[in-house]
Amino acid sequence: MTVVFYQLTHKLVNREQDIPEGPRQVIYYSLAIGHHVGVMDCFQKLMEIPAEDYRQWLTHLPEGAARSKLAGLLKWGEIEINQSHASDLLPALKDSLPGMDAGERRWTDMLIQCLQTMLVEPALYLMVRKTV
Repeated sequence: MTVVFYQLTHKLVNREQDIPEGPRQVIYYSLAIGHHVGVMDCFQKLMEIPAEDYRQWLTHLPEGAARSKLAGLLKWGEIEINQSHASDLLPALKDSLPGMDAGERRWTDMLIQCLQTMLVEPALYLMVRKTV
């Protein structure tokens, strides 16, 4: 089993004709507030981690919201990480770096970079899935 992190790369509006500017702004607004009105999210694989290594990586994080969020993947099989999770995840990940091996630091650095990007661009998010 592996854990795969997917990053949103772009959104496509499912439409058959050009949308006038006024309604287009409504669609953009609906995206900004989280409603997906005829929109397809397109993802790209960011990183893949063996499930056992992911479990070990989680042990470096302190008990709390950040660890609980990431451990939710093991229970539910899929989690979303978005801007609202950054305030819990960033400090926990940064504080945990010194105890990690090189591979774990690479995963952590990549996740930190994505979270920092989300702070600037709130529409971005990650989907994390457990695969067989």
